[in-house]
Amino acid sequence: MADTNEQIIETFDEEGNKVSFELLDIVSVDDIEYALLLPADEKDEENSEILVMRLKKDGEEFSFEAIGNDDEFNKVAQYIEEIEDEIDE
Repeated sequence: MADTNEQIIETFDEEGNKVSFELLDIVSVDDIEYALLLPADEKDEENSEILVMRLKKDGEEFSFEAIGNDDEFNKVAQYIEEIEDEIDE
């Protein structure tokens, strides 16, 4: 059965190609928001790679930014793992 709460976001990659993502969640770490995205064309969610992007707001507009700093990415990844561990308990 399809998830009726599914949020699909369309954006453009570095080459200008339109890509679609399912917005899984938004988390906040150190007052910065990050979007957890799953490529919308992935059929096997269990084995799909989730993308973590920094969420930027400019008025009513939202954009996604790659996390270029390994320390920042590791901090967000650790936070996400902690949340998953709490859910599994």
